[in-house]
Amino acid sequence: MASLPPILLSFSILICISFLSSFASAELHVREFVIEARPVKRLCRTHQTITVNGQFPGPTLEVRNGDSLAITVVNKARYNISIHWHGIRQLRNPWADGPEFITQCPIRPGQSYTYRFTIEGQEGTLWWHAHSRWLRATVYGALIIYPRLGSPYPFPMPKRDIPILLGEWWDRNPMDVLRQAQFTGAAPNVSDAYTINGQPGDLYRCSRRGTLRFPVFPGETVQLRLINAAMNQELFFAVANHRLTVVEVDSAYTKPFTTNVVMIAPGQTTNVLLTANQRPGRYYIAARAYNSANAPFDNTTTTAILEYVNAPRRTAHVFPRLPGFNDTATVTAFTNRLRSVRREGLPLEIDENLFFTVGLGLINCSNPNSPRCQGPNGTRFAASMNNVSFVLPSRNSLMQAYYQGKRGVFTTDFPPVPPVKFDYTGNVSRGLWQPSRGTKVYKLKYKAKVQIVLQDTSIVTAENHPMHLHGYQFYVVGSGFGNFDPKRDPAKFNLVDPPERNTIGTPPGGWVAMRFIADNPGIWFMHCHIDSHLGWGLAMALLVENGKGELQTVQPPPLDLPRC
Repeated sequence: MASLPPILLSFSILICISFLSSFASAELHVREFVIEARPVKRLCRTHQTITVNGQFPGPTLEVRNGDSLAITVVNKARYNISIHWHGIRQLRNPWADGPEFITQCPIRPGQSYTYRFTIEGQEGTLWWHAHSRWLRATVYGALIIYPRLGSPYPFPMPKRDIPILLGEWWDRNPMDVLRQAQFTGAAPNVSDAYTINGQPGDLYRCSRRGTLRFPVFPGETVQLRLINAAMNQELFFAVANHRLTVVEVDSAYTKPFTTNVVMIAPGQTTNVLLTANQRPGRYYIAARAYNSANAPFDNTTTTAILEYVNAPRRTAHVFPRLPGFNDTATVTAFTNRLRSVRREGLPLEIDENLFFTVGLGLINCSNPNSPRCQGPNGTRFAASMNNVSFVLPSRNSLMQAYYQGKRGVFTTDFPPVPPVKFDYTGNVSRGLWQPSRGTKVYKLKYKAKVQIVLQDTSIVTAENHPMHLHGYQFYVVGSGFGNFDPKRDPAKFNLVDPPERNTIGTPPGGWVAMRFIADNPGIWFMHCHIDSHLGWGLAMALLVENGKGELQTVQPPPLDLPRC
């Protein structure tokens, strides 16, 4: 057998050393998250707020692709809790995913659980949050994944990173807001403020002193890592007089493009580059609602300040121009510009062609005048996918029941298409407004090539529903307004450079199509990331069967998995 020339041999050795060193440099991050109530003052009032390690928002986790994490969550609060690592694929490891009663039972007061997982082939901005009722209103933080050592960004290296977490604040206990809505059947009260890294900003009472200032040097480029941690609201975001270059969404790099405004839905992340190329001064960073539904919303604006280090002591603050709250045209134009830099794992042929309606509904009451029926016309609000309003188990998690072979917790008959075909975005008969209730999953073969079309409905109101799929990244191959046409619309799909996401909004009164390969066995939650809708039942789960062999099979559960 002929030997390699010396140059090729040296090059091969360098490649091997580089490959091995990338794994040798991987770290194990051991952290403790103590969940407890601490006094937090906002809007002139102090509340006993559920925090992590006494911080609101919680601590930022900074890791690299290939690193492992062991996060022990110690529950010293009075509520059950679980933590979801939003966007982490958790390959073969649903036990670390976190949604209560889906992949685990909650961590009860006085108990603890260690989430152990490895970052495999992911980098960018993600986040973590409570996945137990409304605790994520204050229990959340950033999860930043840097490239492996020696691996560059696919764009010029920014001078530094600035995490921007957008949130919502209630001037009362969020769990009490939820409890009231669950009792009355009406929509929950809207928030009292939006926040940037936990602070409302200059435009709210008693908030000016806490307004955040982000210093920049003239000419430098910084990377803003935007995270929408709001409970129930999509948001417009802008920085006065500064263009933003989008380079990543949901931990997937995009072909760069510049914009004056970003629309970001609950659950989504967006990385933008900002160059400090304006006259030295103080420029407002601002976010306010994009509201596509015919429903009440928090019509206020949160602010922070981009401050040039050489700004004159006395200079006027410049405010950005933000779109109107119902500017769907701007949202559509922004979304349509997103393009992926890769298409690895994009199925061009389909094994499973699924069509899911998503939307609201109403449950009729036998006594419409009851204090428990305060929704429209004496009803209770509901929500559903394919007319099934998801019921969360209460005695066992779906994943544990599946792994243990226990029956009676869920069924596998979630419909692949709506039980009744109708004009989804037209004038829908009132007979279709009340969904059925059930704990249903849809079963997929391992490595199935899946397409899901999510169709918004006009029941109650058309709306942009940000749908999140746990355990997967998917490609958004198409979207449009009106009813999806299976004969004509697929011809317009983008199969060249579709954006890759883990959370995608359905256009109000429209549809969106996603594709992925079902290569991660386990049970994976799919739900609207507007938490009021999730509580009403806008959810389902995918059961991806094991493949062949250990590397295609769900790993055994950890010994300290919370008991049910």
